[in-house]
Amino acid sequence: MSHLPEDQLSIAEALAAARSHGVARLDAQLMLAALLDRPRSWLIAHDEEPLDQTQGAVFAHWLTRRRDGEPLAYLLGEKEFHGLMLRLDPSVLIPRPETELLVDWGLRVLEARPSGSAGCRVIDLGTGSGAIALSIKHDCQTAEVTAVDASPTALAVAGRNSQALNLPITLARGSWWDAVPDQCFDLALANPPYIAAGDDHLAALRHEPQSALIALENGLADLDRIIAGAPVHLAAGGWLLLEHGHDQATWVRQRLAVSGFTDVQTLRDLAGIERCTGGRALPATTSAFRVVSPAV
Repeated sequence: MSHLPEDQLSIAEALAAARSHGVARLDAQLMLAALLDRPRSWLIAHDEEPLDQTQGAVFAHWLTRRRDGEPLAYLLGEKEFHGLMLRLDPSVLIPRPETELLVDWGLRVLEARPSGSAGCRVIDLGTGSGAIALSIKHDCQTAEVTAVDASPTALAVAGRNSQALNLPITLARGSWWDAVPDQCFDLALANPPYIAAGDDHLAALRHEPQSALIALENGLADLDRIIAGAPVHLAAGGWLLLEHGHDQATWVRQRLAVSGFTDVQTLRDLAGIERCTGGRALPATTSAFRVVSPAV
């Protein structure tokens, strides 16, 4: 039995309260670790330690929000992506592990250049938290990275992450290529909205910005705009790499091919889903497509 004052909870009691709210133990431990500024391992060895009144109130509020389905990343205000800890708020999407496939592909493209990434111009279209842009910059310090978003609040999040991580990138506000008129790039990456309105998956994503999830024309409108504008914004041999929905790869490959891209190919994620498709901005020399599974 706890010997703490009635208005205080111990760590063990807080975890028990989380269980009674239907909140997973790991989530509760991560919330407590953030509140107490301690590692999870410390919580296990000190489960009789008390939460003060403020910490207890915050934890109770977080439990209610988590039980309602609000993502843990928004409660904690951060999420790890590609080895970087990014600050987040509900104005931006939570970066997913699947998007790391897009980043890794982009890094391979840069590494394959004769001069490497030195002076390479990279653009992240629809940057949100800056996850893609900052991951590219972190691994390719000599690349010139531009991050675009139509949302000023999203750009502010990306800017704060850029400063916190000491990874300088250029921020540009606007809708896709409109943000960078008359500019040309060697590599463009995008994880645009690609979910159709009314899709069943949206119910589980209700806490995230819908404008960053939903696209018109059955989820294809933004992918189409990006591909249509790419040829005049990519240098010869420049790559356009896109993340898309599980059933959109065929359409994206065909759209890239008719837009003059070559080496059009699709990568599968670890679940075997066709997740990312891209091609090079050269006159098409072949209609062959490739679907590639990730290296294990």
